[in-house]
Amino acid sequence: MIAKSKLIQDNRGLLSVELANIELKAPEFVYLALENARCPKAEALVKAGDRVLLGQKIGVRHGPFFDQNIHATVSGTVVGFEKHGYRNGKVVNTIKIQNDFKDEKDPSIVERSDEEVAKLSREEIAEIVKDKSMVGLGGSSFPTYIKFQTKDPINTILINGVECEPYLNADQRLMEGEVDKLIKGMHLLQQAFGTKDCRICVKEKHAELIQELKVAFEEDGGDLAVAPMQNFYPQGWEVAMIETATGIRLAPGELPAKKGIIDFNAASVVGIYDAVKYNMPVYERYLSVQGDGVVTPANCKLRIGTLLSEVIAQCGGYKGDDKKVLILGGPMMGSAIPTDDTILSKTITSILVLNEHPVEEHPCVRCGSCVLSCPAGLEPVNIMNAVKAVNKEAIKALQPLRCIECGLCTYSCTSGIRVTDYVRRAKIIAKL
Repeated sequence: MIAKSKLIQDNRGLLSVELANIELKAPEFVYLALENARCPKAEALVKAGDRVLLGQKIGVRHGPFFDQNIHATVSGTVVGFEKHGYRNGKVVNTIKIQNDFKDEKDPSIVERSDEEVAKLSREEIAEIVKDKSMVGLGGSSFPTYIKFQTKDPINTILINGVECEPYLNADQRLMEGEVDKLIKGMHLLQQAFGTKDCRICVKEKHAELIQELKVAFEEDGGDLAVAPMQNFYPQGWEVAMIETATGIRLAPGELPAKKGIIDFNAASVVGIYDAVKYNMPVYERYLSVQGDGVVTPANCKLRIGTLLSEVIAQCGGYKGDDKKVLILGGPMMGSAIPTDDTILSKTITSILVLNEHPVEEHPCVRCGSCVLSCPAGLEPVNIMNAVKAVNKEAIKALQPLRCIECGLCTYSCTSGIRVTDYVRRAKIIAKL
C-alpha cells in the first residue's frame, strides 16, 4: 500500500498529502488514561483480572464542572494500572488492558433505527454524546455536549475540516474515507439545532476533495454545502474560519453562538453520529505520522490507548542517528513530549518525528515581525519583555489570554527567540 503512494518532499522530510491510509495492527496492550488535562481526578470501575468489552464503561474522570466516562477501546483483560506519558508531557495513571483481538462489544452498544434517531431531541442527543464522552477531536478536548446546551438560536452550522498546519491531514483522510457518516452526522446536527444552513469548511487547495464532497452532497439531496477556505495559516482558527465562511468577525472572547453560529470538527461530527446511531464511543481514529525522523511516514487508523513507541515501530522505526524531537499535533501548535512512552488519546491528530535541528537564539532587534504576524492583534515582544521584568500589571494590560498559541510569533522571529513560550508563561501569570 505504501509503495503505491505518491510522496511529497519538502525541505524537512515527507509530507503526507498523498500518502495512503494504513490501518495499524491493533496492539497487544492499550493504556487508557484515568486523569487528564481537563479532569485532574478519576476513578477506575475495574480491577486487575476483570474481563472488559469494547465500548464498556471502565472509569470516570471528574472535571471542574463535568464528569467524563472512560470506555474500553478493545475487549480483553485488565492487567492492572501503570503510569505513562500523556499529550501534555505529564505522566498519568492508566488502565492497562490486554487485547484478546475479538473486539467483543459491550451489551450497551446497540444500534438505533433511523426512525428512532429521527425522533431524538437536541437534549436527548446531548445526553448520548455526554454518556459516550464525545469531545472536540480537533485537539481541544472540550466536552461536546456543552455545545448542545446553548440557549441561543443557531442559524448556521460550520464543520471545521480546514487543517491548516503543515504535515496534518488526518481529517482530510477521514472526510474521504467516512463521507457517508460525515453526511449523516451533518444531518443529525441540522436536526438538533433546527437549521438547514450546514457547511463544511475545506481549504481551496484541496480541489479534488471539495469536488468529491460536492458530488456526495448532491447525491444526498439535502441542504449541505462546501465552504472553500483561503490557503493561509491559521485559517483553521475558529475566528478566522467563521469570518471567511460567513463574513462575521467575532470579538475577543465572544462565543460563536451569540452570532447564531455553532461549529464542530469534522472528526467530531463522525464521532457524534457513531455515538447516536450505534451507541459507540470513539475507540479509534485517523492520525498522521510524519517527519524526517521516521522511516515510513503514513496516515494511520489506530486504537485509542496505543503507545507512541508502538506506532513508530509499525511505521518502520526511527530514521537516522540524530536526536529526535517528538511532537503531538502540528509543528506550530503541537506539544513537544519528552518520551515515546506516551499514550495516544482520542484528541491527538498527528505525530511528528523530527531529527533535531537546533536554532541559535540571538537578542531581540525589535523588528516587529511578531507583532505584524499575530492574528489576534497582540504585541508578543512587549508581552515577552513584561514576563522578563516580572511585571504582572503590564502583563495583564497586554491581554495575553487572547493568544491562540498559533506559534507565528516564534516562526517569524528573525532572532530565533521562542516568543510563544513567553506568551504562554504570561497567560499563566495573568490568571493568578
